[in-house]
Amino acid sequence: MNGMSRTKPCKISLAVQYASKSRLVPSRAQLRRWICAALKREAVLTIRIVDEPEGRKLNREYRDKDYATNVLTFAYDDCMTKPLSGHSQVLCGDAVICAPVVEREAAAQHKELIAHYAHLTIHAALHLQGFDHMDENNAAAMESLETELMLKLRYPDPYQVARH
Repeated sequence: MNGMSRTKPCKISLAVQYASKSRLVPSRAQLRRWICAALKREAVLTIRIVDEPEGRKLNREYRDKDYATNVLTFAYDDCMTKPLSGHSQVLCGDAVICAPVVEREAAAQHKELIAHYAHLTIHAALHLQGFDHMDENNAAAMESLETELMLKLRYPDPYQVARH
């Protein structure tokens, strides 16, 4: 695991649900570290790691796409949780990561699996905060921030093409 000390406390409530048969999934501590690196405010989050049938079902139900995707993010505006520090609005949401898709992508892109999980977790955390990649300018801004966070966590630039 890449080591890096935190300079600010991370005020989140994180639930992790392992609903995948894959043994190559990140630990709760790793997921928390990546989420904390990307979040700018308090949060109540659930990360669910799933297999393809559930990933496909959710992608079909919520995005009308009939395939499993790497990560789905759901932000909730009606969060009723009180801020932990007492002076900011709490971010609430869920992220669903499809383990087999992540594993295939990492292999196809010649990336370390753990680095790809870190990138997709950061990607989900940014979506929860309102970032998107629906147009070229927003995509460039989001990718730049993802790269900055990955490098800060001592992982490679996720958008740099691996040469093998």
